Formats: sequence, C-alpha cells, structure tokens
Amino acid sequence: SESLAWAPVSAQAASLLLEEAADLLVLHRDFAAAVEKCEAGCDSLGPGPGTGPGPGPESSAEVKCSLCVVGIQALAEMNRWREVLSWVLQYYHVPEHLPPKVLELCILLYSKVREPQVMLEVGSSWLRDQSNKSLPEYCSLLELYLLHVLLPLGRFEGAEELVRGCDVFDSEQQLAFLGTICESRCQWTQREEMHSAAEEQPDATTETVLGALSQKLLTMLTLLCRALRSMSSHFYLLPYKKMLLATFLLYLVVVRLDPASPTSLPFIYKLVQLFRQAWAAVFSPIHRPPIQD
Repeated sequence: SESLAWAPVSAQAASLLLEEAADLLVLHRDFAAAVEKCEAGCDSLGPGPGTGPGPGPESSAEVKCSLCVVGIQALAEMNRWREVLSWVLQYYHVPEHLPPKVLELCILLYSKVREPQVMLEVGSSWLRDQSNKSLPEYCSLLELYLLHVLLPLGRFEGAEELVRGCDVFDSEQQLAFLGTICESRCQWTQREEMHSAAEEQPDATTETVLGALSQKLLTMLTLLCRALRSMSSHFYLLPYKKMLLATFLLYLVVVRLDPASPTSLPFIYKLVQLFRQAWAAVFSPIHRPPIQD
C-alpha cells in the first residue's frame, strides 16, 4: 500500500520534470539540461516499464515514456544519437519492455542516420514478445521494422519469415507485405549488378587505352629502328647522340611503363628486342671507323 501511495507522488514529480525538460528542449534549446531533467525524472520513477494496476503506475509509465521521447530528441540534437539506444535501455533494461512510441522513434532515428543494423536485434526481440503482439501499435511497428531495418539491410528471407509467421495479419495484408519484399529484393539485385558493372568498366577501358597506346608506340619505335640502321654509319662521329638514344629508350622502359600491368608485359618484351636491335645497329663493330696509323 505504501508503494501504491508513493507512485502518484513520483509520477507528479516526474511530470514537473517533464515540463521543464520540454521547455529546455523547445524554448531554450538547452539540450544538455533537457537530458539531465529527463534522467532525473526517469530515476524518480524507478526501474522497469512502470506498468501495473491502478491509475498511479499507469500514469507513471506514460510520463516515463514521454521523458524518454524528449531525451531522445535532445540527444539527437546534440549529435549524440549513438548513445540513444543504450540510454533508453538503462531505464527499460530489456528491448521487450520498450514502449511502442520509444521503439518507433529509435527505428526512425537510426534509419535516418543510415545505421539500421543497430535496431536489428532490438526490433526482433520486441516483435517476438507475445505480450507486445496484443498492442494496437504492433502492426504499424512491424511494418516500420520491415521497411526501415530488414529491407535496407537486405534481410529478405528474415522479412518473409516474419510476415508469414505473424498471426495478426490477414491473408491480404500478408500478400501486400510479401509483394513489397519481392520488389525490394529485385531493386537490391539490380543495384548490385549495376555496381559490379561500374567496377569492371574502368578496368576494361584502361586496358583498351593502354593497348592502343602501346601499339602506336611500338610502330614508332620500329620506324625509328629502321632509320637508325640506315643512318648508323653517321652516328659514330657524334657519340653524344648514341647516349641520347640509349637514355631515351631506357626512359621508355623504366619510367613510362608499369611493369606490374598485364597489358605492358608483351609490350616490354617487344621494346627490349627493338632496343637490342638499335643497340647492335649503332654500336656494331661493322660501323666503327677504321683505325688509322
């Protein structure tokens, strides 16, 4: 009897803290102070979901839920959304005891920041709980969980099992949800195929460009080699041109080519052969000047 008499007093004190927290959030934009007021209000109501017989505990559960809603909004405003789930669970302890409004807000928050995996286990535990299936918000929360958690994560098989195993849906609702899952699966597959094609296309384009450039450069070097053969008798008078030619060919092999590229391997082999032919044409003993006494 003493605890029942204490419950309305705690709920009344928590209601005052709720009003102060709401003013700090909306009017003063003091988010840190709003979180402190919410924590003080939840601590005054004690642990657990706060449900029980009589008007006192029922009112305390509603106040506690409202305090958590204000606290979630204040944490999100401070960009402390990563703390939201653990902050809420310290007052409800297990996911199954989360009020529908708090669970809905958490799902929407983590979906907005593109971290739906945070709510994967929490939402699944809440939806599997038998006592939650009798709540009027159950269907809407299941739909929210499907659209904002399971489908964005590609959990299509789990989504189908959840819909088929849900006895609160009639056949028409089940077909509608299964159709949504099938459509989302097709879109997911198309995105993966487009992503794979986009990754392969630059590699093929690069190989094509390298092949064309290599062929052009080989043609130019072949012509250069022929010219050297026909003009090699004049190069012994100008030794610096020989060194210039050797430096240029080495520059092409070492600097301008990537030996790790598969497309450059046959090109390097041909280039080395041309380099040897050019070297033989320029520095062959046949073209050296006769020794004069």
